[in-house]
Amino acid sequence: MSLLVVGLSHRSAPVSVLERAALEPQARGKLLQDAVGAEPAGEAAVLSTCNRIELYADVDKFHAGVAELSTLLAQHSGVCLEELTPYLYVHYEDRAVHHLFSVACGLDSMVVGEGQILGQIKDALALAQERHTAGRLLNDLFQQALRVGKRAHSETGIDKAGQSLVTFGLEQLAEQRSVDEWVSGRRALVVGAGSMSSLAAATLARAGVAELVIVNRTVDRADRLAAALAAERGDGFRAQALPMEAVAGELPRADIVVSCTGATGLVLTAADIAGATPLALLDLAMPRDVDAAVHRIEGARLVDIESLAEAEADAPMAADVDAVRAIVSEEVAAFGAAQRAATITPTVVALRTMAADVVASEMTRLEGRLHGMDDKLRAEVTQTVRRVVDKLLHAPTVRVKQLAGEPGGAGYADALRELFDLDPQAVAAVSNPEQERQ
Repeated sequence: MSLLVVGLSHRSAPVSVLERAALEPQARGKLLQDAVGAEPAGEAAVLSTCNRIELYADVDKFHAGVAELSTLLAQHSGVCLEELTPYLYVHYEDRAVHHLFSVACGLDSMVVGEGQILGQIKDALALAQERHTAGRLLNDLFQQALRVGKRAHSETGIDKAGQSLVTFGLEQLAEQRSVDEWVSGRRALVVGAGSMSSLAAATLARAGVAELVIVNRTVDRADRLAAALAAERGDGFRAQALPMEAVAGELPRADIVVSCTGATGLVLTAADIAGATPLALLDLAMPRDVDAAVHRIEGARLVDIESLAEAEADAPMAADVDAVRAIVSEEVAAFGAAQRAATITPTVVALRTMAADVVASEMTRLEGRLHGMDDKLRAEVTQTVRRVVDKLLHAPTVRVKQLAGEPGGAGYADALRELFDLDPQAVAAVSNPEQERQ
């Protein structure tokens, strides 16, 4: 089996296509089930954010895997395969590992170095584990990606050079002023209480808005967020939670609106905004929450995913980017070596099991020929034979594990099976419990 990723992102597709291809939370679970139900895939995970949709799978056939994963992405996104295909990218084996590790470090983000992607990768792994579609390979891969991302942020300045989409979007609205200066004394309205909306609310509160209103379909969730932000900031700061139905009444009172919900239709129409200007709006949802026609309304300034994609973030220091790329390359090599070495383990275990069976069989034969051998002598002879076998097998089994970790090392498992005439079913019997355990 081999790692394959098929996906599209802000780098490969226009926002109009990404917007239509966005997966609702319930659709992601169904996509995973269908992926592992397909013949080429044994494991699957989906990474879905506001600017990327990627399906990862452990496949036994490359071309069949690409065809099947592409078809599944089209089916579940609602964008026909013919339209989607020109925007899809494919990464295989080490290139797929390199891609995910780069994504985890923020190198492939719309705003280089942003750290929110780590939470999204963690969510992708959690969903795959919940749906039982992540086996040994994808569990190892995504957990390692999280460690690589954290390492990049701790060992380099990539997180200082980069920004979250929220901060970058607010900077676009603030234009030449600092975000703190621009939001000071203003009243902000945040629509939604998910991860991105929560980040927006926290950013606005810390930047110094005078008042914050959070509206959400589930008021309890918005209320918990508002209470936490009010307690964190102190100084009499007022953060209020309201139901989604309150949006229309809150718009005319707001100076800044940030929206990021999971809705499939528009949350704020042009008519809603026309009566509430002047107003600055940041739409971070995919598909969009705010009607694109708002761009044409006098007194309204809208920054959305499409305009963010066209803007240029402050370039992080080249040295930090180079350092992160070096970390990614090093971690990809280490991950590949570990995976290759792991493939030899079932064969080595099966070899040692066969050797133990030979010792037991020969001791039984010896006992049949040497009648009257007492227990002490039998134990001594048995231990001597086992030591001889262990010493003969020690050096080659240790060395073969080392060699298996090198490029092309997968062939050593085949060589062992051939040289010692190991039963493939015996190797499989070792492999399956090991995968289940991991």
